[in-house]
Amino acid sequence: MSDPRAFVLENTRLQRPPHTPEIALHLADEVTPLWRLTEERLGELGLPPPFWAFAWAGGQALARYVLDHPDVVAGRRVLDFATGSGLVAIAAMKAGAASARGCDIDGVCAAAVALNAQANDVQVAFTCADLLDGPPPREAQVILAGDICYERPVAERVEAWLRTAQAGGATVLIGDPGRTYLPHARLQRLAEYQVQTTRELEDQEVKRTAVYALA
Repeated sequence: MSDPRAFVLENTRLQRPPHTPEIALHLADEVTPLWRLTEERLGELGLPPPFWAFAWAGGQALARYVLDHPDVVAGRRVLDFATGSGLVAIAAMKAGAASARGCDIDGVCAAAVALNAQANDVQVAFTCADLLDGPPPREAQVILAGDICYERPVAERVEAWLRTAQAGGATVLIGDPGRTYLPHARLQRLAEYQVQTTRELEDQEVKRTAVYALA
């Protein structure tokens, strides 16, 4: 895509997610039209949804938890895994993190995260590298991951990677609205929220969504 920043601005509007009204994000109103347009612009079919353009339930819950419990991230280096819009990373910076970096393999996320960080007057770094290809970055003291359990192979791979990070001393939190492949038995529930969302994204307009720590 020749100008991802312009693409984000042309296809979103500045909004405040229902569960984190302290944060403004460039978000789309409809999934399918933007999804099709993304495929057209990139000249590819079968792409995953444009996760960067929406505030998903797991991310909203995780961002809410961080804003309400700033001690989790205050003064610490944070990695927002599968960052999408950058919502959780922005919440971490607002809660006093020393630094925050988003990672996502969707290249358009870089533009979305930069615009959203600017809209909230914070700095968020970004990497498009697939961090699952190597060990967790040693500099990350806190790893936050929202909505990562859509598909079994990916969910299992991410859980193993996060447990390696935890074993290395990182604090790991997961936000999830009950996705199929969430490993409930191996998690400790920290908080639960009723997150307002949309039928564009979910099967319900309000999703019961929890924040977990690795058990």
